[in-house]
Amino acid sequence: MSMEREERIARTTGAGAAAGADDRGDKKRSMGRRKPCKFCGDENLKIDYKDQALLKYFITDRGKLVPRRISGNCAKHQREIAVAVQRARMIALMPFAVTGE
Repeated sequence: MSMEREERIARTTGAGAAAGADDRGDKKRSMGRRKPCKFCGDENLKIDYKDQALLKYFITDRGKLVPRRISGNCAKHQREIAVAVQRARMIALMPFAVTGE
């Protein structure tokens, strides 16, 4: 019984841990300041499926949508971006996926 306890203690202290493992414990990561939604801040900006110049900033080089936490959009405008991109793809204004180069 004592041998099992020693092994458990060794694992938690890092003596038996794999190389490269971090012992951060219960530290919480501090989150940075969220980006403001550019559509909420500027009422003149409208999301339109025909506006490729605007939509290209919300698409990765692989053709995927950029997530909210990266783009800074609010939930409402992220949904509108997703719908606009889907519509633009359906009428062949934007690609569904990027082919190999």
